[in-house]
Amino acid sequence: MTELRLVELSAATIVAVNAMSLKPGQEQFLAPTSYAVAAAVVNPATAWQRVVLDDNEVVGFVSANFDPEAPHEHFRSVLWRINVDADDQGRGVGRFAVEKLLEEARSRGVDHVNVIYEAGEEGPEAFFRRVGFTPVGETEFGEVVAEVRL
Repeated sequence: MTELRLVELSAATIVAVNAMSLKPGQEQFLAPTSYAVAAAVVNPATAWQRVVLDDNEVVGFVSANFDPEAPHEHFRSVLWRINVDADDQGRGVGRFAVEKLLEEARSRGVDHVNVIYEAGEEGPEAFFRRVGFTPVGETEFGEVVAEVRL
């Protein structure tokens, strides 16, 4: 692995982001990437979307939102999605993306970042706990709300 770097989602990287693969069972916990990309069109002032590159290869995608006016507190500073290509999982790509997101949050003066996910055996909970998220509640739909305090 060369040094990872983060770049803004662009026309040059979006096709590779959409083509990233998942490990068996992960698809049930993840909406299509196009949903996250659409969020940037709907909320361009608050969306934060980045692509993780290893050399020039797309290996990950992270999407967040920073909206101090969001009606629900857990949506004001939130990690919406993180994808790491199946072949690149377990190499620190996801941890790198979360660290960069937390740096961005700090630079905006945010004191925490939330993540919302569906619990399940093959779901993302173990990853989120490893990178510092702690469950703090549930949504009205039974999804877990977890946060990292900054």
